[in-house]
Amino acid sequence: MAGAPIVFSRPFRSARELDNLTAVLNSGHVHGDGAFTASAAGRLKALIPSGSVLLTSSGTHALEMMSILLGLGPGDEVIVPSFTFPSAATAVTLVGATPVFVDIDLRTGNIDPQAVAAAITERTRAISVMHYGGVGVDIDPILDIAREAGLQVLEDNAHGLGAKYRGTPLGTVGVLAAQSFHDTKNVHSGEGGALLVNDPSLVERAEIIREKGTNRSRFLRGQVDKYTWVDHGSSYLMNELSASVLDSQLSEFDTIQRLRHQVWDRYATELVDWARNAGATLMHVPEDREHPAHLFYLLMPDGGSRDALLSHLRGLGVIATFHYIPLDSSPAGLTLGRTPYPCDNSHSFSDRLVRLPLWAGMDDESVDRVIDAVTSFGDRG
Repeated sequence: MAGAPIVFSRPFRSARELDNLTAVLNSGHVHGDGAFTASAAGRLKALIPSGSVLLTSSGTHALEMMSILLGLGPGDEVIVPSFTFPSAATAVTLVGATPVFVDIDLRTGNIDPQAVAAAITERTRAISVMHYGGVGVDIDPILDIAREAGLQVLEDNAHGLGAKYRGTPLGTVGVLAAQSFHDTKNVHSGEGGALLVNDPSLVERAEIIREKGTNRSRFLRGQVDKYTWVDHGSSYLMNELSASVLDSQLSEFDTIQRLRHQVWDRYATELVDWARNAGATLMHVPEDREHPAHLFYLLMPDGGSRDALLSHLRGLGVIATFHYIPLDSSPAGLTLGRTPYPCDNSHSFSDRLVRLPLWAGMDDESVDRVIDAVTSFGDRG
């Protein structure tokens, strides 16, 4: 078990990153919407065939653009899973609307359709879903609920690049979807994101919001002779340096996925007996879903055994970690959100969750050490 600590995550290094960065610096076009932005957006659209792909400076900014595009404001409500990253909620509160926190399905960590249906009121405007670990939400009943209630479905697909639900790529089922390219994601640009616009009627306004509220995109296409301020917006563009790194990463997407799945598959097969003996549950992927090996988690029997396992792993040089704290219990969630029913599953999932190290290029020796460290915990939990 001796050796350097095994970090939880390590950003992938793609082959052409430095060449691409040099090309941008030599070109004189370092701001957004250059050649690498167009190339990376094209590669992304090939993976997620959405109506339009707009690269953004972060996944959070893509989520914020969704709220502006839908015209959300004070008095409006958006149903959000309690177990998710805070950006899904801050994007709602930023425009004065209220996030309504609902519970998750313990099998996947994803939003529970029954909890969604129970939380709808006359103020509900949209349902925000997040595909935890890249395992698709049970989307068909969500779409049925939204259709019956006249609501929009928004996708936080930060974990789900390349994943599918019943053959349908994640990121294409909502009216709008957000991607993240933070350096913890399968492909990254350090910081970055994308807004996927699946309703053609929203594309032009999305371009305006992304360009500081101006119609500059139309000007660059020669559709107007000058550009001016026409709507709400902010500086949401990804710069060309980041886009060049992203383009290089996306060009090696298949390699990245193969390497990540090699690690994920070993955990999923070699920890089965240990999990059974320890009373733990390994990450579950329903048969009708394809996941991108974004993360691998296990659920311990209770919070005490989770904390003991994390401490045990740290002692052996393995940096594992927990994940989200449920938003319904957060300081901001208590003041800015609403929780119509207890989110017991969210709290149970959060209290018992352990995520294991996983990155593209993680060598066999490191995977061996992680597996040995976990299995040496035995049944002491």
